[in-house]
Amino acid sequence: MLGKLYFIGAGPGDPELITVKGKRIISEADVIIYAGSLVNPEVLNCRKNGAVVYNSAEMNLDEVLKVELEALNKGLEVARVHTGDPAIYGAIQEQMDGLRAAGINEEQFEVIPGVSSFLATAAALKQEYTLPSISQTVIITRMEGRTPVPPKEKLASLAAHQATMCIFLSVQAIDKVMSTLKEGGYPGDTPVAIVSRASWPDQRIFRGTIDTIADILHKAGVVRQAMIVVGKVLDTDYELSKLYDSKFTTMFRKGTED
Repeated sequence: MLGKLYFIGAGPGDPELITVKGKRIISEADVIIYAGSLVNPEVLNCRKNGAVVYNSAEMNLDEVLKVELEALNKGLEVARVHTGDPAIYGAIQEQMDGLRAAGINEEQFEVIPGVSSFLATAAALKQEYTLPSISQTVIITRMEGRTPVPPKEKLASLAAHQATMCIFLSVQAIDKVMSTLKEGGYPGDTPVAIVSRASWPDQRIFRGTIDTIADILHKAGVVRQAMIVVGKVLDTDYELSKLYDSKFTTMFRKGTED
């Protein structure tokens, strides 16, 4: 019997924000490898008796792949649990390619999407990222750190669009992030919101502008696990959606005459 591995997006923190399918797989898995530095361990509470659990925060890629391959070759079911949605800064591509290189076929692994922290941040802010006449584009990015950023994706270059921007993994360099955004074209009074540990019980929200948010954050002592949101959508007037405009005709509804 062939084993199967599931890459699961466990959500941003709240254990109820994992998908129904993701929770079911964890409850059935023989082996669970979870990203212990970020994943809420409560999402593992549904695991069955006898399930073997590994914390990948204490493992390197070779060690993770070794556990995955041994389990698959024994015909076991594996839950590889990542935070948020694993397609964004999830480091699953190298695992999937490693499985392929080891001869594991495509039918033996599957990705189950999850709720990303940038979406949990929008929920915490009670904010829509795409408002008519203000922004119809959301840029998901990060500040360059130990992981390099391609030259055309430098923060200053992206800032020129003045779209809604969700910046991951960068709060520890908040001063540099804000100065770079301003250098790239955002006015200093552009609204900024930062959500620390979105959806966790200790979630905190900070609001300011490009010119003021760094000082606010320093006083709060936030240096990790926070999403930076920048853009006019956070504080501006906007046009109402055409979708529900009484004068606008859709394939489901005829608009009214003036």
